[in-house]
Amino acid sequence: MNFLAHLHLATLADSSLLGNLMADFVRGNPEGQYSADVVAGIRMHRRVDVLTDTHPLVIQARHLFSNSYRRVAPITLDIIWDHFLSLNWDKLVPTYSLPAFIHHARSQIEPHLYYTPEKFQELNAFLWRQNWLIRYADLAFIADVLKGMARRHPRLSALSGSFQDIEQHYADFDALFWQFYPYMMEKAENKDFYCLPQ
Repeated sequence: MNFLAHLHLATLADSSLLGNLMADFVRGNPEGQYSADVVAGIRMHRRVDVLTDTHPLVIQARHLFSNSYRRVAPITLDIIWDHFLSLNWDKLVPTYSLPAFIHHARSQIEPHLYYTPEKFQELNAFLWRQNWLIRYADLAFIADVLKGMARRHPRLSALSGSFQDIEQHYADFDALFWQFYPYMMEKAENKDFYCLPQ
Protein backbone atom coordinates (compact mmCIF):
# COMPACT_ATOMS: atom_id res chain seq x y z
CA MET A 1 0.00 0.00 0.00
CA ASN A 2 1.13 3.52 -0.71
CA PHE A 3 0.17 6.96 0.60
CA LEU A 4 -3.48 7.12 -0.47
CA ALA A 5 -4.37 3.60 0.62
CA HIS A 6 -2.68 4.02 4.00
CA LEU A 7 -4.58 7.25 4.62
CA HIS A 8 -7.87 5.72 3.54
CA LEU A 9 -7.47 2.57 5.63
CA ALA A 10 -6.43 4.69 8.61
CA THR A 11 -9.62 6.72 8.27
CA LEU A 12 -11.73 3.57 8.16
CA ALA A 13 -9.99 2.31 11.31
CA ASP A 14 -10.21 5.66 13.14
CA SER A 15 -6.43 5.63 13.33
CA SER A 16 -3.96 8.52 13.25
CA LEU A 17 -3.50 9.82 9.71
CA LEU A 18 -0.16 11.32 10.69
CA GLY A 19 1.12 8.06 12.14
CA ASN A 20 -0.06 5.99 9.20
CA LEU A 21 1.45 8.31 6.60
CA MET A 22 4.70 8.85 8.49
CA ALA A 23 5.45 5.23 9.40
CA ASP A 24 7.96 4.52 6.62
CA PHE A 25 10.07 7.41 7.89
CA VAL A 26 10.24 6.13 11.47
CA ARG A 27 12.83 3.49 12.33
CA GLY A 28 12.55 1.04 15.20
CA ASN A 29 10.27 1.37 18.18
CA PRO A 30 8.27 4.62 18.03
CA GLU A 31 7.27 4.46 21.70
CA GLY A 32 8.35 7.57 23.56
CA GLN A 33 9.01 9.52 20.37
CA TYR A 34 5.39 10.36 19.55
CA SER A 35 1.99 10.48 21.19
CA ALA A 36 0.10 7.24 21.79
CA ASP A 37 -2.31 7.78 18.90
CA VAL A 38 0.52 8.48 16.44
CA VAL A 39 2.40 5.40 17.68
CA ALA A 40 -0.75 3.33 17.15
CA GLY A 41 -0.98 4.72 13.61
CA ILE A 42 2.63 3.80 12.89
CA ARG A 43 1.96 0.28 14.14
CA MET A 44 -1.19 -0.01 12.04
CA HIS A 45 0.75 1.01 8.92
CA ARG A 46 3.31 -1.70 9.62
CA ARG A 47 0.61 -4.32 10.10
CA VAL A 48 -1.04 -3.28 6.84
CA ASP A 49 2.30 -3.71 5.09
CA VAL A 50 2.86 -7.17 6.58
CA LEU A 51 -0.60 -8.36 5.57
CA THR A 52 -0.23 -6.85 2.11
CA ASP A 53 3.15 -8.41 1.44
CA THR A 54 2.03 -11.88 2.54
CA HIS A 55 -1.47 -11.99 1.10
CA PRO A 56 -2.00 -14.68 -1.59
CA LEU A 57 -3.60 -12.20 -4.00
CA VAL A 58 -0.59 -9.90 -3.76
CA ILE A 59 1.79 -12.81 -4.23
CA GLN A 60 -0.26 -13.73 -7.30
CA ALA A 61 0.10 -10.15 -8.54
CA ARG A 62 3.88 -10.28 -8.11
CA HIS A 63 4.05 -13.24 -10.46
CA LEU A 64 2.59 -11.11 -13.24
CA PHE A 65 5.93 -9.29 -13.39
CA SER A 66 8.69 -10.59 -15.61
CA ASN A 67 11.85 -11.91 -13.98
CA SER A 68 13.70 -8.67 -14.68
CA TYR A 69 11.29 -6.67 -12.53
CA ARG A 70 10.07 -9.14 -9.91
CA ARG A 71 12.56 -7.90 -7.33
CA VAL A 72 10.94 -4.46 -7.35
CA ALA A 73 7.41 -5.76 -7.84
CA PRO A 74 6.33 -5.08 -4.21
CA ILE A 75 7.18 -1.39 -4.63
CA THR A 76 5.50 -1.14 -8.01
CA LEU A 77 2.41 -2.86 -6.62
CA ASP A 78 2.18 -0.36 -3.77
CA ILE A 79 2.01 2.39 -6.38
CA ILE A 80 -0.45 0.60 -8.65
CA TRP A 81 -2.87 -0.08 -5.78
CA ASP A 82 -2.97 3.67 -5.18
CA HIS A 83 -3.63 4.16 -8.89
CA PHE A 84 -6.70 1.96 -8.79
CA LEU A 85 -7.90 3.50 -5.52
CA SER A 86 -7.59 7.03 -6.88
CA LEU A 87 -9.18 6.03 -10.19
CA ASN A 88 -12.12 4.27 -8.53
CA TRP A 89 -12.49 6.45 -5.44
CA ASP A 90 -16.11 7.42 -6.18
CA LYS A 91 -17.12 3.76 -6.40
CA LEU A 92 -15.34 2.76 -3.20
CA VAL A 93 -16.11 5.90 -1.20
CA PRO A 94 -19.40 7.30 -2.51
CA THR A 95 -20.00 9.40 0.60
CA TYR A 96 -17.38 12.07 -0.10
CA SER A 97 -15.08 13.09 -2.91
CA LEU A 98 -11.37 12.42 -3.17
CA PRO A 99 -10.52 16.16 -3.09
CA ALA A 100 -12.55 16.50 0.13
CA PHE A 101 -10.75 13.52 1.65
CA ILE A 102 -7.35 14.93 0.69
CA HIS A 103 -8.24 18.31 2.17
CA HIS A 104 -9.23 16.61 5.43
CA ALA A 105 -6.08 14.46 5.54
CA ARG A 106 -3.84 17.43 4.85
CA SER A 107 -5.51 19.45 7.61
CA GLN A 108 -4.84 16.61 10.06
CA ILE A 109 -1.17 16.23 9.13
CA GLU A 110 0.38 19.57 8.19
CA PRO A 111 -0.03 21.29 11.60
CA HIS A 112 2.15 18.58 13.18
CA LEU A 113 4.96 18.41 10.65
CA TYR A 114 7.36 20.41 12.80
CA TYR A 115 8.16 17.41 15.00
CA THR A 116 8.31 14.77 12.26
CA PRO A 117 11.40 13.42 10.43
CA GLU A 118 12.97 15.81 7.94
CA LYS A 119 12.50 13.44 5.01
CA PHE A 120 8.80 13.19 5.83
CA GLN A 121 8.54 16.96 5.85
CA GLU A 122 10.18 17.01 2.42
CA LEU A 123 7.60 14.52 1.13
CA ASN A 124 4.77 16.70 2.38
CA ALA A 125 6.19 19.70 0.55
CA PHE A 126 5.34 17.91 -2.72
CA LEU A 127 2.57 15.45 -1.89
CA TRP A 128 -0.18 17.99 -1.30
CA ARG A 129 0.82 20.93 -3.48
CA GLN A 130 1.40 18.78 -6.54
CA ASN A 131 -1.82 16.80 -6.02
CA TRP A 132 -0.10 13.42 -6.15
CA LEU A 133 -3.04 11.53 -4.64
CA ILE A 134 -5.41 12.76 -7.35
CA ARG A 135 -2.85 12.40 -10.12
CA TYR A 136 -2.31 8.74 -9.20
CA ALA A 137 -5.44 8.06 -11.25
CA ASP A 138 -3.46 8.98 -14.38
CA LEU A 139 -1.40 6.04 -15.59
CA ALA A 140 1.12 8.39 -17.19
CA PHE A 141 1.76 9.90 -13.76
CA ILE A 142 2.37 6.42 -12.36
CA ALA A 143 5.04 5.92 -15.02
CA ASP A 144 6.63 9.23 -14.00
CA VAL A 145 6.55 8.25 -10.32
CA LEU A 146 8.34 4.97 -11.03
CA LYS A 147 10.93 6.69 -13.23
CA GLY A 148 11.54 9.28 -10.53
CA MET A 149 12.04 6.63 -7.85
CA ALA A 150 14.42 4.73 -10.13
CA ARG A 151 16.41 7.89 -10.78
CA ARG A 152 16.71 8.78 -7.09
CA HIS A 153 17.58 5.22 -6.03
CA PRO A 154 19.94 3.59 -8.55
CA ARG A 155 19.63 0.20 -6.86
CA LEU A 156 15.94 0.32 -7.74
CA SER A 157 16.51 1.25 -11.38
CA ALA A 158 14.27 -1.65 -12.45
CA LEU A 159 11.26 0.31 -11.20
CA SER A 160 11.25 2.34 -14.39
CA GLY A 161 10.99 -0.71 -16.61
CA SER A 162 8.41 -2.39 -14.39
CA PHE A 163 5.81 -0.04 -15.83
CA GLN A 164 5.73 -2.10 -19.02
CA ASP A 165 4.45 -5.06 -16.99
CA ILE A 166 1.72 -2.84 -15.56
CA GLU A 167 0.64 -1.97 -19.08
CA GLN A 168 0.82 -5.56 -20.27
CA HIS A 169 -1.19 -6.99 -17.37
CA TYR A 170 -3.32 -3.98 -16.50
CA ALA A 171 -6.63 -5.87 -16.58
CA ASP A 172 -5.21 -8.57 -14.31
CA PHE A 173 -3.98 -6.02 -11.78
CA ASP A 174 -7.36 -4.31 -11.91
CA ALA A 175 -9.17 -7.58 -11.17
CA LEU A 176 -6.82 -8.39 -8.30
CA PHE A 177 -7.31 -4.92 -6.83
CA TRP A 178 -11.07 -5.44 -6.68
CA GLN A 179 -10.56 -8.72 -4.86
CA PHE A 180 -7.89 -7.44 -2.49
CA TYR A 181 -8.68 -3.85 -1.55
CA PRO A 182 -12.28 -4.32 -0.36
CA TYR A 183 -10.90 -7.07 1.90
CA MET A 184 -8.42 -4.57 3.35
CA MET A 185 -11.20 -2.04 3.81
CA GLU A 186 -13.21 -4.57 5.79
CA LYS A 187 -10.18 -5.35 7.95
CA ALA A 188 -9.75 -1.66 8.69
CA GLU A 189 -13.42 -1.06 9.47
CA ASN A 190 -13.38 -4.02 11.86
CA LYS A 191 -10.23 -2.65 13.57
CA ASP A 192 -8.48 -5.94 12.79
CA PHE A 193 -5.15 -4.21 12.21
CA TYR A 194 -4.88 -3.51 15.93
CA CYS A 195 -4.49 -7.20 16.73
CA LEU A 196 -2.28 -8.45 13.90
CA PRO A 197 1.47 -9.01 14.41
CA GLN A 198 3.87 -6.37 13.06
